[in-house]
Amino acid sequence: MIPIRLLILLVCTTAASSVNAQADTISKKKYHWGRATSDTMAGYAQAVLVDNVLYISGTVGRGTTMAEQLQSTYQGIERTLKNYGLTFQHVVKENLYTTDIEAVKSNNFVRKAFYKGDFPAATWVQISRLFMPTALVEVEVIAHLPRK
Repeated sequence: MIPIRLLILLVCTTAASSVNAQADTISKKKYHWGRATSDTMAGYAQAVLVDNVLYISGTVGRGTTMAEQLQSTYQGIERTLKNYGLTFQHVVKENLYTTDIEAVKSNNFVRKAFYKGDFPAATWVQISRLFMPTALVEVEVIAHLPRK
């Protein structure tokens, strides 16, 4: 026969373990647009929503010039934001990776048009190459959804 104190301790420990396991689980809502952003093909989601924070994966655009690629990149981000009822005014953090930081600086008017003066915290980094060899720039953002 199991002493009652030991039985209570076992029940409480099991319940606490169950609560901790639930607390460690994150509820994620994934979003994909375009065939190259599927879990099975590329191994990532275009965006993941956790609570009221939206994480948008690095996005690259089309075109041969920096201005064209910036325009296309921010249009892609805008499409993802719109899927959640958001705009660039909800973006709180931006990371921009480029193979030519001077070209980004001289074409920053493209970026500014999307933010309309309400700029997020930002980091710009020049790198030697992006995953897509023809890409000159890749941008990832974090947006905050207002609480309902």
